[in-house]
Amino acid sequence: MPIMRFAKIKTLMPGIFVSTIVGLAALFLSEHYGAPAMLFALLLGIAMSFLYEGTDCREGIEFTATHVLRIGVALLGLRVAFGDLIALGWKTGLLLVVAILSTIGVGLILAKFLGLQKRFGVLTGGAVGICGASAAMAISAVLPDDKNKDRDTLLTIIGVTAFSTIAMILYPIIAAQLGLDEVSTSIFLGGTIHDVAQVVGAGYSVSEPAGDLATLTKLVRVAFLMPVVLCILLVLKLNIKSGVKSQKIKMPAFLIAFFLLMSVNSLMDLPSALISGATDISRFALVVSIAAIGMKSNLSQILTVGIKPILLLLIETVWIAGLILFALPFLA
Repeated sequence: MPIMRFAKIKTLMPGIFVSTIVGLAALFLSEHYGAPAMLFALLLGIAMSFLYEGTDCREGIEFTATHVLRIGVALLGLRVAFGDLIALGWKTGLLLVVAILSTIGVGLILAKFLGLQKRFGVLTGGAVGICGASAAMAISAVLPDDKNKDRDTLLTIIGVTAFSTIAMILYPIIAAQLGLDEVSTSIFLGGTIHDVAQVVGAGYSVSEPAGDLATLTKLVRVAFLMPVVLCILLVLKLNIKSGVKSQKIKMPAFLIAFFLLMSVNSLMDLPSALISGATDISRFALVVSIAAIGMKSNLSQILTVGIKPILLLLIETVWIAGLILFALPFLA
């Protein structure tokens, strides 16, 4: 048995190693050029996709794109606590729930209208509504296997990362032009920008208090990741979604870990060093797994999907931004 385990580890190591190297390169480029690490990881992974076909790296890349991804998502649980909802107030919490659910609903409706799969609408709507690339990977992890699953995940990550970066630059300007006060600006930034890093960048570009509140608002959105994924699992289990074959669907271990870690963070005053360390490990795991997903991609297949997926992501992004802006006066 130990010999078999060693052989398995030996088989996985080449793919894990190259994924890690690409992830480290992405983090290096991100720190020196200011662009999102996940975007660099995707682009570098796509450039290295030849390693996935016809080399010894295939199994390790598959492992990294699935299991390492789930470790990264599970550790996100330490970034949020139940008390965050209370700190924001029930009106803001309710607004975020409506924003997330309606964005997923818009994704479903538009996907059907544009001739795309419903699962793609759920994937993009969840990514835009909750926490960008992290949500896309978590939702993708529980969706049934499909020949287009990796392609759709990759497209969603590319799209939400690009729109999140644009929003980080434009949304503080929009808030200033609309004359929003500091609190409203913070809720707008935290409630609409897709990725946590871009929310932090946008919020602290306004002021330190705005950055703190925007980040808190964003982390509350992250807290809704687990309930949304659980709802998706329930829908799949009940076979409500068309095109999903009957199958036994179990509760993924990474979702259980996410909930347990969030509960521990809510009930105990954990050392800041522990939270910071877990956040760094989570970020690194997600960057490495995105690099692996990029390596699994088929660039020619991605280029054939056309403008519709980007249009879907754009409309979802505009929807959640417009909804939050419309509702801000009612939060006072």
